Amino acid sequence: MAQYLLKRLLAGFLTLIAATLIVFILARLQGDPRMVMMSDDTTQEDYDAWGREFGLDKPLLIQYTIYLGKLARGDFGKSVLQKQKVLKLIWDKVPNSAQLAAAAFLFSLALGIPLGVIAALQRGGVFDYLARTFAIVGHSAPSFWIGLVFIFIFSVHLGWLPASRKVGAASLILPAITLGWSASGGQLRLIRSSMLEVLDTEYIKLAKAKGITSRAVIWKHAFRNALIAPLTYAGLTFAGLITGTIVVETIFSWPGLGLLAIWSVENSDYPILQAILIIVTFVYVLTSLLVDLLYAVIDPRIRFT
Repeated sequence: MAQYLLKRLLAGFLTLIAATLIVFILARLQGDPRMVMMSDDTTQEDYDAWGREFGLDKPLLIQYTIYLGKLARGDFGKSVLQKQKVLKLIWDKVPNSAQLAAAAFLFSLALGIPLGVIAALQRGGVFDYLARTFAIVGHSAPSFWIGLVFIFIFSVHLGWLPASRKVGAASLILPAITLGWSASGGQLRLIRSSMLEVLDTEYIKLAKAKGITSRAVIWKHAFRNALIAPLTYAGLTFAGLITGTIVVETIFSWPGLGLLAIWSVENSDYPILQAILIIVTFVYVLTSLLVDLLYAVIDPRIRFT
């Protein structure tokens, strides 16, 4: 187990290094960031001073080395336009994005897991058909379209919920459902297929033959052994919800990392964009590692292997 953990940590570290290199190169491909700051009053002295301040007057290899050194100290640099530390700008937005992602994640689990289990138990029935339809709609309909439909129905037509901005707990409902619908649909389909596979195994038939209650057979024996694939999906979904809220945050004007990323792209503020992409990669690597460790908790066969 320790050897496996060390290998996973090494792979995660190499992934982060590769991500920093890719992000660094892509940020430089858009041109010199100093061009964004220039105006009619900009002098050559100002241009050179910006180069010294942001390290843009050095060769690219030296710039990358300096960039890695700063990342190791937790220094993501300063915003080119806002003149503030990037980490502070991001940290101010993280709670809002985390709140939205957590609400969407809980919605996906609360809806996807029970619906998937019931659909598997009623295979071929009306509920199974309706549940699969719900999942297909969540997967196929674009999130921006779902968000606009929700705004039109529940905000404009019925007036039940706020249409945009963070103005209270009620303003979290529509963006959370919009963001979590696709995840709940995926969770439903995985739970259903995994449960169907487990329910057809011999040890489930043996448990039923021994007179074990249906509830114990379903939730203790079948559900636990069907969790491997859904657990992987849930972990990656959680990371994706935290870092992939750009579309939903834009539609609902939610003040999170998504809007900040859009702003940094539109204004060529490369330090902010670099920092957000590095944080995204780190979240994915960490989540993947935690999911792998949870495998051993759920299935002893993996732990012993």
